[in-house]
Amino acid sequence: MSLNRRHFINLTSLGVAGFSIKGFANTSSNKSIKPIVISTWDAGLNANKGAWAVLGNGGSALDAVEKGVMVTEDEKNCCVGLGANPDRDGFVTLDASIMDHEFNCGSVGFLERIKHPISVARKVMENTPHVMLVGEGAQQFALSQGFTLESGEMSDDAKAAYKQWLKKSTYKPIINVERKGSTAQLDAKYIAPHKLDTGEWNHDTIGMVALDAHGNLSGSCTTSGAGFKLRGRLGDSPIIGAGLYVDNEVGAVVATGQGEDVIRVAGASAVVEQMRQGKSPQEACQFVVERIRRIKKEKANDIQVCFIALNKDGAYGSYALHKGFNYAVQTNEGAKLVESPFIY
Repeated sequence: MSLNRRHFINLTSLGVAGFSIKGFANTSSNKSIKPIVISTWDAGLNANKGAWAVLGNGGSALDAVEKGVMVTEDEKNCCVGLGANPDRDGFVTLDASIMDHEFNCGSVGFLERIKHPISVARKVMENTPHVMLVGEGAQQFALSQGFTLESGEMSDDAKAAYKQWLKKSTYKPIINVERKGSTAQLDAKYIAPHKLDTGEWNHDTIGMVALDAHGNLSGSCTTSGAGFKLRGRLGDSPIIGAGLYVDNEVGAVVATGQGEDVIRVAGASAVVEQMRQGKSPQEACQFVVERIRRIKKEKANDIQVCFIALNKDGAYGSYALHKGFNYAVQTNEGAKLVESPFIY
């Protein structure tokens, strides 16, 4: 195996009940393939524009999912990228992962002061014998690859949110909490995801999956992690098989929501395996979300977990634990925002 290629082998799939030889077959009918990109939350509308600049011109899904989420990383907000909410010690740390149609994958975790963690993740995939680099080592690698060390200064929104959080210094993730009033009047219970005064929801992860005109799938995920998290915390986003998974014979999946509970069920790969067994993208997402609900029992009332899935034929779907999740879709026919089905 070449050291400059990342090959992630999903060994757990071999033990899945009901796995059949048919599951190994290419599920695509190979009829006129139409490019498509889908991404989490309303921020995905702008991100998809960046991806479509690649896909719409015959480019690769891999290039598209990198360029797409870079748009969100560039935006100055308190949800994704260097402008995001800090950890409980006041530092912004970033995680990202990327995976292509040949099981090559790369990720970074606990990365500080680098503007585009998704691009560093791709460099890990292409230029090292590893899948994941974290912390100081990830930062050193990024600098060796030509990335620039940015200021560690928080954005104005993040400063305001952090100042408010410090009044009680409690960490209690609350789903779909509304931000009341101006930035200077943040509710004491504020924690991302939150609702802006404009009525738009913002969140601390963007995940994206795409199918290109060549019939190949790829996916990406980038995040600042949970706002005011314990320093050193990693969620599902940089973990291949949890926050992101791609199998070019079957489909591609990304997750958003409380990462710890996505990790518990190896969420993204679990959804892919359900599609392998014949479920539609929505059915596969629903199957895994319902598994999480059973595991969490009454605690499921306090968390949000969502998946989006795209199969080899270009069919897509989603499912969420709670109402309020939406995702963006871009095709030759245009762009749209889709409200996800949900349990609660």
